[in-house]
Amino acid sequence: MSIIVTDRGFRPSEAVNSVTLADLSQHQGSVDLAHTDDPALLEGQLDQITLIRISFPAFSDGRAFTIARRLRMMGYTGELRATGPVIADQYAMARRVGFDSVEIPEELAQRQPEEQWIFRANWKAHDYQSRLRA
Repeated sequence: MSIIVTDRGFRPSEAVNSVTLADLSQHQGSVDLAHTDDPALLEGQLDQITLIRISFPAFSDGRAFTIARRLRMMGYTGELRATGPVIADQYAMARRVGFDSVEIPEELAQRQPEEQWIFRANWKAHDYQSRLRA
């Protein structure tokens, strides 16, 4: 089982019936993207997708951050969810680039409890660029 992290804390994950990019023609509102998929292939279909989950193969691989940002710049307004071994220290960046939630394995949630994620939930306050501009 996995855990969904939002600005409010942890909640159990729900079952999601999604397809991969390769099976996009059969989608039912949810799509799973790999960290190597090209989000441009979703152009013209974004308004029909309610949830896009983007996988992180490892916390050290940040390509999913770029995909999330590109999707938001393309006009996607549905839910974006990072999945995989994202760590609490990356939560503010995930929110800043456009992710609405993070889905982590239960084992990671045990090692990095809810308090660590909630501490970073005020992600807008931890933006060094805005502090530099002030």
